[in-house]
Amino acid sequence: MSEAKRREQIADLGRALYQRGLAPGSSGNLSVRLDDGWLLTPTNGCLGRIDPASITKLDWSGVRLSGDPPSKEAFLHLAVYEERPSAQAVVHLHSCHAVALSCLADADPEDVLPPITAYYVMRVGRLPLVPYYRPGDRALAEAVRPLMRRTHAVLLANHGSVIAGTSLEGAVYAAEELEETARLYFILRGCGVRSLMEPQAAELRATSSIP
Repeated sequence: MSEAKRREQIADLGRALYQRGLAPGSSGNLSVRLDDGWLLTPTNGCLGRIDPASITKLDWSGVRLSGDPPSKEAFLHLAVYEERPSAQAVVHLHSCHAVALSCLADADPEDVLPPITAYYVMRVGRLPLVPYYRPGDRALAEAVRPLMRRTHAVLLANHGSVIAGTSLEGAVYAAEELEETARLYFILRGCGVRSLMEPQAAELRATSSIP
């Protein structure tokens, strides 16, 4: 896919995420790997109103090559790409239920969300929690690195989700699945929930397309 098509895809999927209420205001950012660098949504931009020409192009040192100034969380995306060579795209959202999940005091930091549904396990897998860092704090990238070596999705405490994928569509679908499963989790909270058993979850993870 050409760079121009990649830019249009970012704008189209960003608009869809905004319209679904998963990227309120100017929150969230999307990026895509290119042969000669990578694309990232610009700083203070609303995902619902992205001009493809304004999307930032950067080199692998994080230097802006074209477009508007990048999101202040560019360093986070760059860390994910460096740790996951298979990643072709990264989606970072502040979607409501995923953020609520990231604020729970009793969350298991090794795997925040239980395996409620098969599709969650297949598209997200395990979801470790990254300790809280101030937005824009570059130490966040170093905290994310070791986790991204073994999983393609993490939850940032009191912040939101970061998901890598082998395509932008795949990363977006996984982020949507995470949000819907987090919503289910809160609907079912306090009820007797029948989660998938570990052998069932392990079977799904082994046969899924998780990168």
